[in-house]
Amino acid sequence: MIAPAWPPAAAAGPGAGGSRAVRHPRLSWPLSPVPVVTKYFDAPETPFGPGHRGVDLAAVPGQDVLAADAGVVVFAGLVGGRPVLSVDHDGGLRTTYEPVAAKVAVGEQVHRGQVLGTVLAGHPGCAVAACLHWGVRRGEEYVDPLALTGETGEYRLKPWGGGG
Repeated sequence: MIAPAWPPAAAAGPGAGGSRAVRHPRLSWPLSPVPVVTKYFDAPETPFGPGHRGVDLAAVPGQDVLAADAGVVVFAGLVGGRPVLSVDHDGGLRTTYEPVAAKVAVGEQVHRGQVLGTVLAGHPGCAVAACLHWGVRRGEEYVDPLALTGETGEYRLKPWGGGG
């Protein structure tokens, strides 16, 4: 099995025995406690193809939404009539959160775990009182947020068009 590029393994420091690597998640969960995933990431096969470009997390209306890592707020506004918040992080990552009533402003520096806003009810397809849709992009590519928390997501095999 090939280890994923994220989260990176940090070398054990002095006095730690030096024989094992310690994994530190690249991102922290945007809700506390760790939520139930109600819908998993499903990468689109083409840039504008169908898929689910993030994960839906069970929440309650008014629950705090936390920054998954330190960064800068780059968007807080409506997309398709829904309130969305986006934060840019080192390494070319951008996290998005929706639907969220923002408590931070564009241009504001945020730290890991800082309250960004609160979850609003009304996420389409949510089977519980409220869901937070949490997405991550590296450049223009959508990636599975769960892989960056050290969790594993639900995986589906897709046909390979490489021929045989």
